[in-house]
Amino acid sequence: MSGAGFSPEVWQAITLSLKVSFWAVAASLPFGIFTAYALARWRFPGKGLVNGLVHLPLILPPVVTGYLLLLTFGPQGPLGRGLAVLGVEVAFRWTGAALAAAIMAFPLMVRAIRLAIEAVDPKLEEAAGTLGAPPLWVFATVTLPMAAPGILAGAVLGFAKAMGEFGATITFVSSIPGETRTVPSAIYAFLQVPGAQPAVFWLVALSVTVAMAALLVSELVAARIAARVGGR
Repeated sequence: MSGAGFSPEVWQAITLSLKVSFWAVAASLPFGIFTAYALARWRFPGKGLVNGLVHLPLILPPVVTGYLLLLTFGPQGPLGRGLAVLGVEVAFRWTGAALAAAIMAFPLMVRAIRLAIEAVDPKLEEAAGTLGAPPLWVFATVTLPMAAPGILAGAVLGFAKAMGEFGATITFVSSIPGETRTVPSAIYAFLQVPGAQPAVFWLVALSVTVAMAALLVSELVAARIAARVGGR
């Protein structure tokens, strides 16, 4: 498709955002499921602290999160130097953008999945356990399938959040065309260019569409979970 709104720069930003968001969700989803299950089912010392740390990116200014990532994973950061030895670079790379997006999306993902797990009747898990099923098998065959709608909702919300992430990303990896310039940073960059309003329009329209679709899916799943809980 041609036109000022779909210039190569616009397509580049869109495809990079899709790539970053996909890997942000794919890499963090297993950790999100584990964290949500631990917060929903386990009792352990420091649970409140863990819950606070999980949700901290929602409270902190995104630029603070990005700065902390730069201190930790930057070329001079403790983890950054360690990864560099292994030939892995994240600062000012698309992988760093995915890391920043994953951290910013993680709280939304965990919250949705946790609510879904809490909606699963513990008696069903206990019944499977009394039949001799080990805990991991109970989780895989009982908890996980019943919480699947919430996991889907968490993944969708995480993807939408990753698509819209700006502050932490631009602080950690800057806005490098073709490498780290995602849709939000492209919108910011195009706003500084005279005559680039068509590009801004299409990118904003895409952002609104993704956000509304994610919210719609989340609401539908929440209604389904509420109906399941009410039908106990």
